[in-house]
Amino acid sequence: MSSHHEALIQAMVITSAADGTMSDSELERIGRIIRYAPAFQSFEVADLSAITEATAAALAREDGLDLILASMVGKLPGSLVETAYAFALDIAADDGVITSEEQGILELLRHSLNIDRLIAAGIERGARARFYKP
Repeated sequence: MSSHHEALIQAMVITSAADGTMSDSELERIGRIIRYAPAFQSFEVADLSAITEATAAALAREDGLDLILASMVGKLPGSLVETAYAFALDIAADDGVITSEEQGILELLRHSLNIDRLIAAGIERGARARFYKP
């Protein structure tokens, strides 16, 4: 299993779990991203369950979120940092509303991954455009 794949999945899982639940819609979105995004081209789908369960178990720890964020920084090459943030945004925006809990996770993610605020704003605008419901 590639560690950058694990970090990308962790970004999506912590965002999905931010409000205390992982909705079926969010889990389906994670599955679609993994199936179709070029960043997952060489990913073994059989590893998804183990990564998701390990991330959920880590989140149950008092310091779990901090540990996950720190490990993500070490696993993501610079070329995938913005991708991780974009995937997390797609999960948060999936239901059309980004909750305050999701916004908090996204901010922690942005700071942990050292994503420039202007770059983040552009990625956020793209997510709003993709998930706009008239």
